[in-house]
Amino acid sequence: MQTYDAGNIIGRAEKELYDTRKFTGKSELDKEDFLTLLVAQLQHQDPLNPMDDKEFTSQLAEFSNLEQLTAINKGVASLSQQTIHQEMVNASNFIGKEVRALGDNLSIREDGSVSQLFYALKSEAQKVYMNIFDKDSNIIRTIQLGSQAAGEHDFQWDGKDWRGNALPEGLYYVALAAEGKDGEAILTQTEVSGLVEGVQYANGQNYLRLSDGRVVAFNFVKEVVKASAGNETEQDAPTEE
Repeated sequence: MQTYDAGNIIGRAEKELYDTRKFTGKSELDKEDFLTLLVAQLQHQDPLNPMDDKEFTSQLAEFSNLEQLTAINKGVASLSQQTIHQEMVNASNFIGKEVRALGDNLSIREDGSVSQLFYALKSEAQKVYMNIFDKDSNIIRTIQLGSQAAGEHDFQWDGKDWRGNALPEGLYYVALAAEGKDGEAILTQTEVSGLVEGVQYANGQNYLRLSDGRVVAFNFVKEVVKASAGNETEQDAPTEE
């Protein structure tokens, strides 16, 4: 909500009212304070030296602008909520379908199988490293993938740590690093895939919850990899902004 500097709208009589309110936890004036001060100013004006018409008109114009801005802010907030709701409805259409989205998380399932990871390199790389972390950000393995051509690749982790021990069921994370022939860093991008089981809202954004517990942001979905039973047509995914 827009606020106003009391020094520009009040005179001597109501200055005390403002000074009193300053120490009650309010450092700025809201709409109600503005109106209260304006009324107080009219009540305490000198009858022999009334408020200048231009000044009074200016203050009323400021109040009108404040009302309009308040209405606009409420309208924007309402529109935002409607957009989020509509996005959630759209995201629910992905339930039961396998999607591919930007992401860096992998899962080891109860049967020991590991979800698949995809990655893209902007240019040819002489060295590619895949660093794998557990949920507490401890690095558990670094895998050297050697030289790689530019373009898209897939990676299938065996679910083992650097000692060769099979790791327990749960979520894990990857960090991909690539170097060119002169040791320069190469831009990389990782993607994950999984079966959508539900939709959830958090931190102002809608997420797709995958069947293995992972979540991906709805606006990070790149494509529907596999349609659900009874619907063989793949759908276009939302475009990342």
